[in-house]
Amino acid sequence: MLTMEDIIRDGHPNLRKVADDVPLPASEEDKQILLSLMEFVQNSQNPELAAKYGLRPGIGLAAPQINVLKKMIAIHVKDEKGELHSYALFNPKIISHSVERSYLSSGEGCLSVDENFPGFVPRFARITVKATDINGNELKLRLKGLPSIVFQHEIDHLNGIMFYDHINKQDPYHRPENAIEIER
Repeated sequence: MLTMEDIIRDGHPNLRKVADDVPLPASEEDKQILLSLMEFVQNSQNPELAAKYGLRPGIGLAAPQINVLKKMIAIHVKDEKGELHSYALFNPKIISHSVERSYLSSGEGCLSVDENFPGFVPRFARITVKATDINGNELKLRLKGLPSIVFQHEIDHLNGIMFYDHINKQDPYHRPENAIEIER
């Protein structure tokens, strides 16, 4: 079981590297890594387990955050309607996105970043992601709202990009034009 000790922190050079594609069909080892990412995210949202193991709550985790430079992400988050979006994916890629932007009103955080980076993180309001699930099925997901933001945050990790790279340095609370504010 993964704990906070398995998560590498900001400043680790591997958080700035581009991850490798996972060769498909995925090996048993890669499947186990992917399952462990999902298990962490789910456990971190369980108050009893989070307290017992000292887990910070998370809604997404990418393999580079556990020092595995492979394109794998796990996301477990509810949208504004309370619908659960739970995905453990290999090689996720954004294949299209809206011109319209969105951002989290509370700003973004990251399990690999211990300090607070205040400010708005502009994201695409809607994205389409192509990926492969743990059973080898190719998926095409159309996402908006919080799930869209979480996917963009995790896919950034696969490309060595941190959320605070997107914050306007001169004006951290600059609201992107025509952007949708998402409550968390």
